[in-house]
Order: sequence, then structure tokens, then C-alpha cells
Amino acid sequence: MNAAFRTSTMLSLEQAVGASPSLAALQQRVQNSQRYLEWVAPVLPAALRSQIKAGPTQDGEWCLLVANASVSAKLRQLLPALMVALSENGAQVTAIRIKVQTSSR
Repeated sequence: MNAAFRTSTMLSLEQAVGASPSLAALQQRVQNSQRYLEWVAPVLPAALRSQIKAGPTQDGEWCLLVANASVSAKLRQLLPALMVALSENGAQVTAIRIKVQTSSR
């Protein structure tokens, strides 16, 4: 295969994702999850924000990935406020799940 042919048929990552319905749906879910985290950030104590990551969304459930059990415990206390923030922004989230990420040692 010559270089001229390869260059003309190569797709950018964005083009490839757009061309694949399953990848496009995955990209949309990732973007929604990031947007949800932005919406709830004002409710989160500043000290916790860096320890929480947006996780997957599926069937109205949003997962938050946290650094440790103490962050998880505090976040569970804030769940009602997080749900209000999401609802006020029009998110279609019916439940929030919290998962502690284990370190890979």
C-alpha cells in the first residue's frame, strides 16, 4: 500500500467515532458523565473535588469513582444535594452509585 493511498483513507479519531454508531453512543455517554460532574461540582466541598471522577452512565444510573472510603462516606451524605443539582440541570439520572477505586500496587 503506497503512502498517498493511506493518507487519503485515514480518518481522524473524531471521524471514526462519528462513523460508528456504537462508538458515537459511548462518546455521548462519556460527555454526559463529564457534564454531570461539572453540574454537581459547586455542591462538592473543594477538598473532595480532586478525589472524585466521573464514571459511566447507564440506564439512568451515574457512577462516581472516588479515591477512598472516607470520600465515599462523605459523598453518600451529599447524594440528595447532588440529585437536586442534576435534576435542576435536566439530567436524566435516577440514581448515583459510588465506587471506590482500588490502587494498582
